[in-house]
Amino acid sequence: MATEIITREDLNEFRSLLINDIKEIIHSNTPQPQKWLKSAEVRKLLNISPGTLQNLRVNGTLAYTKIGGTLYYDQTDIDKLLAGHKVNAIPTLF
Repeated sequence: MATEIITREDLNEFRSLLINDIKEIIHSNTPQPQKWLKSAEVRKLLNISPGTLQNLRVNGTLAYTKIGGTLYYDQTDIDKLLAGHKVNAIPTLF
């Protein structure tokens, strides 16, 4: 049976490799935004009431998909809605 001696350099190299591997795992598992959101999620995201969300549906501002009794909204449509109503800030002079 062969005996191996582990040095401080070996341990430091192992530690560095382990830390790099953990960082890669953490950064690779970033959660992807959901493609489809339910009404409650959209209301929470936009901080609006159920009536306001219904108005956005009725007047065609926000497209939706209905499956059974559940309404789904495409995340890209919500992003486009927000981008379309973006207002540039006017710089104030002091």
